[in-house]
Amino acid sequence: ILSLLPKERIGEFITIEREGRIATLCFDRGDRVNALSVQLLRDLTAAARMLRDDVSSSAIVLTGGKAFTGGADLADPAIRQRAEASLLERREILRAGPDMCDAWEALDQVTIAAIEGFCIGGGVALAVACDFRVVARGAHFRLPEIPLGMNMSWHTQPRMVNLIGPSRAKQLTIFGEKVGAATAEQWGLADEICNDGAALETAHRWAGKVAALPPVAIRMAKRGITNAATALNAVSTFMDADQFALASTSEDHREAVAAFLEKRKPNFTGR
Repeated sequence: ILSLLPKERIGEFITIEREGRIATLCFDRGDRVNALSVQLLRDLTAAARMLRDDVSSSAIVLTGGKAFTGGADLADPAIRQRAEASLLERREILRAGPDMCDAWEALDQVTIAAIEGFCIGGGVALAVACDFRVVARGAHFRLPEIPLGMNMSWHTQPRMVNLIGPSRAKQLTIFGEKVGAATAEQWGLADEICNDGAALETAHRWAGKVAALPPVAIRMAKRGITNAATALNAVSTFMDADQFALASTSEDHREAVAAFLEKRKPNFTGR
Protein backbone atom coordinates (compact mmCIF):
# COMPACT_ATOMS: atom_id res chain seq x y z
CA ILE A 1 0.00 0.00 0.00
CA LEU A 2 1.61 3.24 -1.19
CA SER A 3 0.46 5.27 1.80
CA LEU A 4 2.48 2.99 4.10
CA LEU A 5 5.72 3.30 2.15
CA PRO A 6 8.50 5.76 3.10
CA LYS A 7 8.16 9.10 1.31
CA GLU A 8 10.89 11.27 -0.15
CA ARG A 9 10.14 14.98 -0.02
CA ILE A 10 11.36 17.57 -2.49
CA GLY A 11 10.61 21.14 -1.57
CA GLU A 12 7.44 21.98 0.31
CA PHE A 13 4.79 20.33 -1.84
CA ILE A 14 6.31 17.28 -3.58
CA THR A 15 6.47 13.71 -2.29
CA ILE A 16 7.79 10.60 -4.02
CA GLU A 17 6.75 7.08 -3.03
CA ARG A 18 8.18 3.85 -4.44
CA GLU A 19 6.78 0.36 -4.87
CA GLY A 20 8.91 -2.07 -6.83
CA ARG A 21 9.79 -0.47 -10.16
CA ILE A 22 7.08 2.21 -9.84
CA ALA A 23 7.69 5.70 -8.47
CA THR A 24 4.72 7.94 -7.70
CA LEU A 25 5.28 11.69 -7.53
CA CYS A 26 2.54 13.84 -6.01
CA PHE A 27 2.62 17.64 -6.09
CA ASP A 28 -0.06 18.98 -3.77
CA ARG A 29 -0.37 22.49 -2.39
CA GLY A 30 -3.35 21.42 -0.28
CA ASP A 31 -5.97 23.62 -1.95
CA ARG A 32 -8.53 23.23 -4.72
CA VAL A 33 -6.47 24.96 -7.41
CA ASN A 34 -3.04 23.35 -6.86
CA ALA A 35 -1.41 26.19 -8.81
CA LEU A 36 2.15 26.11 -10.12
CA SER A 37 4.34 28.68 -8.38
CA VAL A 38 7.79 29.40 -9.77
CA GLN A 39 9.36 27.50 -6.86
CA LEU A 40 7.09 24.50 -7.46
CA LEU A 41 8.11 24.51 -11.14
CA ARG A 42 11.75 24.43 -10.07
CA ASP A 43 11.06 21.65 -7.57
CA LEU A 44 9.28 19.59 -10.25
CA THR A 45 12.32 20.11 -12.49
CA ALA A 46 14.68 19.00 -9.72
CA ALA A 47 12.53 15.93 -9.05
CA ALA A 48 12.55 14.91 -12.72
CA ARG A 49 16.31 15.32 -12.97
CA MET A 50 16.78 13.24 -9.84
CA LEU A 51 14.49 10.52 -11.14
CA ARG A 52 16.29 10.43 -14.47
CA ASP A 53 19.32 8.94 -12.69
CA ASP A 54 17.16 6.36 -10.89
CA VAL A 55 17.74 2.92 -12.45
CA SER A 56 15.42 1.24 -9.92
CA SER A 57 12.23 2.59 -11.56
CA SER A 58 10.65 1.79 -14.92
CA ALA A 59 7.44 3.83 -14.57
CA ILE A 60 6.66 7.17 -12.92
CA VAL A 61 3.12 8.18 -12.04
CA LEU A 62 2.59 11.93 -11.76
CA THR A 63 -0.43 13.17 -9.82
CA GLY A 64 -1.70 16.41 -8.31
CA GLY A 65 -3.88 17.01 -5.28
CA LYS A 66 -7.67 17.42 -5.41
CA ALA A 67 -7.15 18.61 -8.98
CA PHE A 68 -4.17 18.07 -11.27
CA THR A 69 -3.43 21.81 -11.45
CA GLY A 70 -5.04 25.12 -12.34
CA GLY A 71 -1.83 26.28 -14.05
CA ALA A 72 0.52 29.11 -13.18
CA ASP A 73 0.04 30.74 -9.79
CA LEU A 74 -0.81 34.34 -10.71
CA ALA A 75 -0.60 35.33 -7.03
CA ASP A 76 3.01 34.13 -6.79
CA PRO A 77 5.26 37.11 -5.86
CA ALA A 78 7.89 35.82 -8.31
CA ILE A 79 5.38 36.14 -11.17
CA ARG A 80 4.24 39.59 -10.03
CA GLN A 81 7.88 40.73 -9.85
CA ARG A 82 8.38 39.65 -13.45
CA ALA A 83 6.62 42.77 -14.74
CA GLU A 84 9.15 45.00 -12.95
CA ALA A 85 12.24 42.96 -13.85
CA SER A 86 14.74 43.80 -16.58
CA LEU A 87 14.39 41.95 -19.86
CA LEU A 88 17.36 39.74 -18.97
CA GLU A 89 15.88 38.92 -15.55
CA ARG A 90 12.45 38.30 -17.09
CA ARG A 91 13.91 35.81 -19.57
CA GLU A 92 15.54 33.92 -16.70
CA ILE A 93 12.28 33.77 -14.71
CA LEU A 94 10.44 32.57 -17.81
CA ARG A 95 12.78 29.56 -18.12
CA ALA A 96 11.15 27.82 -15.14
CA GLY A 97 8.15 26.44 -17.08
CA PRO A 98 9.89 25.17 -20.22
CA ASP A 99 12.78 23.76 -18.20
CA MET A 100 10.30 21.79 -16.10
CA CYS A 101 8.45 20.34 -19.11
CA ASP A 102 11.73 19.52 -20.89
CA ALA A 103 12.98 17.69 -17.79
CA TRP A 104 9.86 15.52 -17.68
CA GLU A 105 10.03 14.75 -21.39
CA ALA A 106 13.71 13.80 -21.01
CA LEU A 107 12.98 10.98 -18.54
CA ASP A 108 13.75 7.49 -19.87
CA GLN A 109 11.15 5.92 -17.59
CA VAL A 110 7.57 5.74 -18.85
CA THR A 111 5.61 8.66 -17.37
CA ILE A 112 1.87 8.52 -16.69
CA ALA A 113 -0.11 11.58 -15.62
CA ALA A 114 -3.13 10.82 -13.40
CA ILE A 115 -5.54 13.72 -13.95
CA GLU A 116 -8.49 14.56 -11.71
CA GLY A 117 -10.62 17.70 -11.66
CA PHE A 118 -9.00 20.05 -14.15
CA CYS A 119 -5.77 20.49 -16.05
CA ILE A 120 -5.31 24.11 -17.11
CA GLY A 121 -2.58 26.13 -18.82
CA GLY A 122 0.79 24.96 -17.53
CA GLY A 123 -0.92 21.78 -16.34
CA VAL A 124 -1.64 20.88 -19.97
CA ALA A 125 1.98 21.67 -20.83
CA LEU A 126 3.17 19.26 -18.13
CA ALA A 127 0.65 16.56 -19.04
CA VAL A 128 1.63 16.50 -22.73
CA ALA A 129 5.31 16.25 -21.74
CA CYS A 130 4.41 12.87 -20.21
CA ASP A 131 3.98 9.64 -22.17
CA PHE A 132 0.39 8.82 -21.17
CA ARG A 133 -2.56 10.58 -19.58
CA VAL A 134 -5.20 8.79 -17.49
CA VAL A 135 -8.15 11.14 -17.02
CA ALA A 136 -11.11 11.06 -14.64
CA ARG A 137 -14.50 11.24 -16.34
CA GLY A 138 -15.36 14.62 -14.80
CA ALA A 139 -12.00 16.25 -15.54
CA HIS A 140 -11.29 18.76 -18.30
CA PHE A 141 -8.41 20.45 -20.10
CA ARG A 142 -8.20 24.15 -20.97
CA LEU A 143 -5.61 26.60 -22.31
CA PRO A 144 -6.59 30.19 -21.34
CA GLU A 145 -3.45 31.88 -22.67
CA ILE A 146 -4.66 33.13 -26.08
CA PRO A 147 -7.95 34.63 -24.77
CA LEU A 148 -5.80 36.39 -22.15
CA GLY A 149 -3.63 37.97 -24.83
CA MET A 150 -0.60 35.71 -24.33
CA ASN A 151 1.01 33.01 -26.44
CA MET A 152 1.16 29.33 -25.52
CA SER A 153 4.72 28.69 -24.40
CA TRP A 154 6.67 26.14 -22.32
CA HIS A 155 7.65 24.30 -25.57
CA THR A 156 4.10 22.93 -25.68
CA GLN A 157 2.78 23.54 -29.19
CA PRO A 158 4.83 20.92 -31.07
CA ARG A 159 4.13 18.35 -28.34
CA MET A 160 0.40 18.86 -28.84
CA VAL A 161 0.78 18.65 -32.63
CA ASN A 162 2.73 15.39 -32.18
CA LEU A 163 -0.03 14.08 -29.93
CA ILE A 164 -3.34 15.26 -31.42
CA GLY A 165 -2.51 16.78 -34.80
CA PRO A 166 -2.51 20.42 -35.98
CA SER A 167 -6.27 20.99 -36.21
CA ARG A 168 -7.04 19.72 -32.68
CA ALA A 169 -3.99 21.54 -31.32
CA LYS A 170 -5.30 24.78 -32.82
CA GLN A 171 -8.77 24.21 -31.35
CA LEU A 172 -7.37 23.55 -27.89
CA THR A 173 -4.90 26.46 -28.04
CA ILE A 174 -6.72 29.24 -29.88
CA PHE A 175 -10.26 29.00 -28.53
CA GLY A 176 -9.32 28.51 -24.88
CA GLU A 177 -12.43 26.39 -24.31
CA LYS A 178 -12.87 23.45 -21.95
CA VAL A 179 -12.17 20.05 -23.50
CA GLY A 180 -13.88 17.35 -21.46
CA ALA A 181 -12.52 13.87 -20.84
CA ALA A 182 -14.63 12.17 -23.54
CA THR A 183 -13.50 14.65 -26.21
CA ALA A 184 -9.92 14.43 -24.98
CA GLU A 185 -10.02 10.66 -25.44
CA GLN A 186 -11.48 11.03 -28.93
CA TRP A 187 -8.70 13.46 -29.87
CA GLY A 188 -5.93 11.29 -28.39
CA LEU A 189 -5.16 13.65 -25.52
CA ALA A 190 -6.45 11.13 -22.95
CA ASP A 191 -5.29 7.51 -23.16
CA GLU A 192 -7.91 6.11 -20.78
CA ILE A 193 -11.00 7.51 -19.07
CA CYS A 194 -11.84 6.29 -15.59
CA ASN A 195 -14.35 7.06 -12.86
CA ASP A 196 -13.82 10.22 -10.81
CA GLY A 197 -11.42 9.51 -7.97
CA ALA A 198 -9.87 6.52 -9.76
CA ALA A 199 -7.21 8.24 -11.91
CA LEU A 200 -4.33 7.36 -9.60
CA GLU A 201 -5.40 3.73 -9.25
CA THR A 202 -5.82 3.42 -13.02
CA ALA A 203 -2.45 5.05 -13.68
CA HIS A 204 -0.86 2.53 -11.31
CA ARG A 205 -2.41 -0.27 -13.36
CA TRP A 206 -0.67 1.16 -16.44
CA ALA A 207 2.56 1.52 -14.45
CA GLY A 208 2.30 -2.08 -13.29
CA LYS A 209 2.22 -3.26 -16.91
CA VAL A 210 5.38 -1.26 -17.59
CA ALA A 211 7.11 -2.49 -14.43
CA ALA A 212 6.61 -6.12 -15.49
CA LEU A 213 8.59 -5.59 -18.71
CA PRO A 214 12.39 -5.61 -19.30
CA PRO A 215 13.65 -2.22 -18.06
CA VAL A 216 16.41 -1.63 -20.60
CA ALA A 217 14.23 -2.48 -23.60
CA ILE A 218 11.50 -0.14 -22.31
CA ARG A 219 13.91 2.78 -22.05
CA MET A 220 15.36 2.19 -25.50
CA ALA A 221 11.91 1.97 -27.08
CA LYS A 222 10.62 5.07 -25.34
CA ARG A 223 13.67 7.16 -26.21
CA GLY A 224 13.61 6.04 -29.84
CA ILE A 225 9.92 6.86 -30.28
CA THR A 226 10.17 10.19 -28.43
CA ASN A 227 13.20 11.32 -30.43
CA ALA A 228 11.52 10.38 -33.72
CA ALA A 229 8.40 12.35 -32.80
CA THR A 230 10.15 15.43 -31.37
CA ALA A 231 13.26 15.83 -33.52
CA LEU A 232 12.27 19.30 -34.77
CA ASN A 233 10.47 20.53 -31.64
CA ALA A 234 13.36 22.60 -30.28
CA VAL A 235 13.79 24.65 -33.47
CA SER A 236 10.11 25.63 -33.44
CA THR A 237 9.92 26.65 -29.77
CA PHE A 238 13.27 28.18 -28.87
CA MET A 239 11.73 31.68 -28.90
CA ASP A 240 8.38 30.99 -27.24
CA ALA A 241 9.51 32.51 -23.90
CA ASP A 242 10.57 35.68 -25.73
CA GLN A 243 7.21 35.72 -27.49
CA PHE A 244 5.53 35.42 -24.09
CA ALA A 245 7.60 38.31 -22.74
CA LEU A 246 6.46 40.42 -25.69
CA ALA A 247 2.79 39.40 -25.64
CA SER A 248 2.47 39.96 -21.90
CA THR A 249 3.38 43.63 -22.37
CA SER A 250 0.66 44.25 -24.97
CA GLU A 251 -2.43 46.40 -24.51
CA ASP A 252 -4.54 43.39 -25.49
CA HIS A 253 -3.15 41.41 -22.55
CA ARG A 254 -3.94 44.22 -20.13
CA GLU A 255 -7.43 44.52 -21.64
CA ALA A 256 -8.02 40.76 -21.34
CA VAL A 257 -7.09 40.75 -17.65
CA ALA A 258 -9.18 43.84 -16.93
CA ALA A 259 -12.19 42.40 -18.75
CA PHE A 260 -11.86 39.13 -16.83
CA LEU A 261 -11.74 40.92 -13.48
CA GLU A 262 -14.62 43.24 -14.45
CA LYS A 263 -16.67 40.34 -15.87
CA ARG A 264 -17.18 41.97 -19.26
CA LYS A 265 -16.40 41.19 -22.90
CA PRO A 266 -12.90 42.36 -23.90
CA ASN A 267 -12.24 44.77 -26.76
CA PHE A 268 -9.06 43.69 -28.54
CA THR A 269 -7.23 46.08 -30.89
CA GLY A 270 -4.00 44.25 -31.76
CA ARG A 271 -1.90 46.74 -29.79
